[in-house]
Amino acid sequence: MEGKSTVHSGEKPYMYSVCGRGFSQSSALSEHKCSDNGEKLLKFRDCGNQFNCPPDLERYQRSYTGQYPLTCSECGKEFTRSSSLWRHQRIHTDERSFKCSDCEKCFKSSRDLLHHQLVHSDERLFRCSQCGTGFKTSSNLSKHQRIHTGEKLFTCSECGKGFRDSFTLLRHHQRVHTDERPFKCSDCGKCFKSSQELMSHQRVHTDERPFRCSHCGTGFRESSHLTRHQRVHTGERPFTCSICGNGFTESSSLLKHQRVHTDERPFKCPDCGQCFKSSGELLRHQHIHNDERPFRCSHCGTGFKTSSNLTRHQRVHNEERPFICSAFGKDFTNSSDQVTHQ
Repeated sequence: MEGKSTVHSGEKPYMYSVCGRGFSQSSALSEHKCSDNGEKLLKFRDCGNQFNCPPDLERYQRSYTGQYPLTCSECGKEFTRSSSLWRHQRIHTDERSFKCSDCEKCFKSSRDLLHHQLVHSDERLFRCSQCGTGFKTSSNLSKHQRIHTGEKLFTCSECGKGFRDSFTLLRHHQRVHTDERPFKCSDCGKCFKSSQELMSHQRVHTDERPFRCSHCGTGFRESSHLTRHQRVHTGERPFTCSICGNGFTESSSLLKHQRVHTDERPFKCPDCGQCFKSSGELLRHQHIHNDERPFRCSHCGTGFKTSSNLTRHQRVHNEERPFICSAFGKDFTNSSDQVTHQ
């Protein structure tokens, strides 16, 4: 009871001297100390996965072996930890006992509250020695630094995919290799695999954009979207192609680019079997197999299969001719006409 009273009162008597962070329970402090030191890795002997601290290893062991000793009396869902069961039960009660002192918004767990409170402060004490990017927590800095090193210490035993941290591995295992979706949106009924996904989704209904860019003031629903956006201002391109040296702002852009070198075409059309390098190319191709024309001209109502075709068509109405011949000065509505002319 003593541990729970400090949680609800907001008191954090257990301090970590390295980063100055306080905790309401000694067990939380111990776990943080382990996660803060990325060098002390624990290996699970059955599959070789590595973890930063004993609690993460213990949780994974139970998930791996299917040992779930605690059961929710409402829905029958099983858990490996009493704290996880306690947090889960708030889904049924909608209890939000953790209140933000800045905006009075309430949350179901101290972790959700702590994560939210970072919105009210833009202080970034932890800086990357390679690119200078600042982070609000040392764990986020540690994860970021693996972008530069390419280190992926945590491997999924099901599919072999590598991850930079144990949390992302656990989340991947839950999302990809299980189809359980216990978190339901009260507005539209859509279900999600994690409370974080549900919280992020709910901003669609409220249009809440708590993550604001300090450069231009643009708001975002998720911190990851803000991080990507800020690279527009800083020019940071942390994802570099090992073959040609081109830099990219997102790992997904690097992945798509690398297919230029490998000619890998993982996206296959179910109608004709033709393969493509990206899902966008496949989607555009699939318009060939149907007569769906979702892009409509606001002037005349003509429908088009792609947005680019609509853009070209609209130049007929507004008389825009952006492509100019450098030799004769003649202008054209699209680049293909310009090339033909030259």
